[in-house]
Amino acid sequence: MGYQEIWQPYREEVEERFPLVMERLRLVSQEETVKDAYLSYFRHVAAFLVKLGELGEEILSRDWNSVSLEELKQENHSLYEDILPKHYGESYGNPAFAAERLGEGLGKLLSALYADIRSLIPYAYEGRLYEITLFSELFVEIYNIFEAEGTPGEEEVQKVIYWFFHDYGEVFTEIGILSQNCPEMDFFTRIIMDSDLDDLRYLYRYGAYITENELGTAEFLNGMSQEEIQSMASTYTEGYRIGFQVTGKDLSKKKFVDLRYPIGFERMVRAAIQNFGKMGLLPVAMRGGEFSFQERGARALSVGSVAPNRQYLYDHKADKAAYWDKALVERWLEALRTAYEGRKEEAAFYSGHAVIETFGEEGFEPKANPYAYQFTEKQQKLNVYYANTSSEISNCYVRKDEYSFTIIAYPIPAIGKQYKEIFAKTVEVNTLDYKLYQGMQQKIIDVLDQGVAVRITGKGENRTDLTVSLRPLGDPQKETLFENCVADVNIPVGEVFTSPKLKGTNDRLHVTQVYLKGLKYLDLEVDFQDGMISRYSCRNFSTEEENQAFLKENLLKHHDTLPMGEFAIGTNTTAYRMGIDYKIQDKLPILIAEKTGPHFAVGDTCYSWAEDVAVFNPDGKEIVARDNEVSLLRKEDVGKAYFNCHTDITIPYDELGSITVLRQDGSAVDVIRDGKFVVPGTERLNAPL
Repeated sequence: MGYQEIWQPYREEVEERFPLVMERLRLVSQEETVKDAYLSYFRHVAAFLVKLGELGEEILSRDWNSVSLEELKQENHSLYEDILPKHYGESYGNPAFAAERLGEGLGKLLSALYADIRSLIPYAYEGRLYEITLFSELFVEIYNIFEAEGTPGEEEVQKVIYWFFHDYGEVFTEIGILSQNCPEMDFFTRIIMDSDLDDLRYLYRYGAYITENELGTAEFLNGMSQEEIQSMASTYTEGYRIGFQVTGKDLSKKKFVDLRYPIGFERMVRAAIQNFGKMGLLPVAMRGGEFSFQERGARALSVGSVAPNRQYLYDHKADKAAYWDKALVERWLEALRTAYEGRKEEAAFYSGHAVIETFGEEGFEPKANPYAYQFTEKQQKLNVYYANTSSEISNCYVRKDEYSFTIIAYPIPAIGKQYKEIFAKTVEVNTLDYKLYQGMQQKIIDVLDQGVAVRITGKGENRTDLTVSLRPLGDPQKETLFENCVADVNIPVGEVFTSPKLKGTNDRLHVTQVYLKGLKYLDLEVDFQDGMISRYSCRNFSTEEENQAFLKENLLKHHDTLPMGEFAIGTNTTAYRMGIDYKIQDKLPILIAEKTGPHFAVGDTCYSWAEDVAVFNPDGKEIVARDNEVSLLRKEDVGKAYFNCHTDITIPYDELGSITVLRQDGSAVDVIRDGKFVVPGTERLNAPL
């Protein structure tokens, strides 16, 4: 069964409805049956939906060779022009502008609706008329209310949207699960494998916003030799394979590998698909993160490009607050169970995600938009409940203790004029001698295993003074607390990490500036009491209320508190020197940045949902610190054991005073002093410093 056949049942369902709703939308531009205050909005959005509908039909038979690169650029720009930063101030995609023109309540609601409709752009390029039809019918239903009532109540419009997501939640969930374990949904794979990658017109087949970054990346990779491309691909796929090997998981039982990559990297991904094929794995690639119910802007499951406007995504990240309640949450959870149950055999073949990340964009400092949706405290608790329960359901069918992952990162042209040099240096960092690091890291672990706690202090403006408690070792000859992490699931090489003992983990973590998941944090302080966050602050906004709300949403992920799930010491001083030499410290992704100093993750441990799987270091010792006092609660109530988040906060070497191991007998020994490694046998790590 091919891609078009997969969608045939959905096409048959809308065969009559699609032309009818398109005809109705075309009439909207000629009518004056709603109040003048709303006329511009409805005409604009109706015209946009018609454009998407016509594009979706045309794509199914488009001869891509007959369309020039310049025409494709213009088409792409016209679809995204409305929300680009230069136009955003006068876009209905901006909740503030919509509130000004349409009234605060209705404006916010209709802006959220428009954002969902704009999320249909990539679906038009897949010829997925089903979703276009559904949202078009929703739009027409709301338009009819305005025709009949003039200015309807916000609650009435909200109710229509609510029932839309209630009625179609099951379908959206089924499609999402299908894309996770159905290689016949090969829209992305066919672009990679069938396109002439020397002809950059292929980039526009995705329907994503295409910038000079995607064009420049593809052009740069096209200039590389096949040997260089194969080397990059093999680093990526071998990391994936080794991840299964070192954790004792059976890759031969799996069939599908989840590809997550940035547009522009198709040459590398094509070679990777061929490598995965030799492992018996077929590629799947999920379209994710576009709609409000997927928490727009998360982009966790995307094959994507540089965002056209990060402020737009930030303004609309909580749009599902317009309709999110307990009944709907239960409806979606039941739909998830049903969807997985219907494909439980296929779900078991899922092997995990293989991710290529990029870095180089300027840091994003979000601006508060008072007209954007925010979750109520009750909805925040629902988010936590939904995340926990959906993870629990997923783990029943796609067991985390049976699959793995790998992540690697490369720069994009936005990083600056030295892009090619930085790219080459990143390749070097990604391929450092893991055996060399493995040996030096083992010497650090041998010292750490002597401790009952570790004290970390900052220097200069860094106010860190934090004690991390370690669980006791039962048999030091056979057990260890820290994992010797080289280049497998997390590329590049360079860290040792543990799950701290929460009781006794106390005091303050501070960084003067850090980027976490694309957001900039200024003067971030997090205090811990027995391993749980007891206080947090930053200086992003002018008021304490705004700063607290920002941290509660983006760092604590709506939880009242989080445990310290990981303590690690990064050893990749070469990556740190790269950041210094090219002045890109603030642009390094957490994947690399976490290797450039000690880091502390708030949320779940690195072993969440797989704590009972024995893991061993290369020296044969079992890593026994896989649990903490919170994750152990899974044995009583799994809902209390996990937070479904894990955010790393790194202290760079130049802000680091010392890392000192505290022994049971009251003595102490340094791992790092004044930002330099002092464990005998680790001197080579200081050369880049």
